[in-house]
Amino acid sequence: MKGTTILGLNYKGKTVIGGDGQVTIKDTVIKEKAKKIRKLYDGKVLAGFAGSVADAFTLFERFEEKLKEFHGNLARAAVELAKHWRTDKYLRRLEALLVVLDRKNTLLISGSGEVIEPDNKMIAIGSGGSYALAAATALIEFSDLDAKSVVEESLKIAASICIYTNKEISVEEL
Repeated sequence: MKGTTILGLNYKGKTVIGGDGQVTIKDTVIKEKAKKIRKLYDGKVLAGFAGSVADAFTLFERFEEKLKEFHGNLARAAVELAKHWRTDKYLRRLEALLVVLDRKNTLLISGSGEVIEPDNKMIAIGSGGSYALAAATALIEFSDLDAKSVVEESLKIAASICIYTNKEISVEEL
């Protein structure tokens, strides 16, 4: 996915997600202060997206429905959304990736039916995702920063490298 950077992690007892604010169409910046992350399920779940904005809003709504259906069980809701996303005639055309987190889980959900939980409780998506993930890994290893600061600084580093990522950063924390 080109055009965004989202980084989520569970670290030092905190759950944090952050994203940049740039929206591009091809090689043109359309918006600089978009919010691509949000709290769901009465503030108990964090979510962020990379991909088409309209598709992501549809997926946020469907995911929140699954959270309600499964009483906040993030892993079960993620699996059910992935199954529905892959098999539904309308949804399978959606182009986005979702990162979802609660205090116990860090998950990536894709339209091909994948629900992936990284070993290190960190996940990043979008064009600057690899840069943000590398920066977060180094900051956790070689600094004493708290979780929110790791996310903020990692996104700033990604923005300095990736032309599809800017420094208008939003962060949410549980």
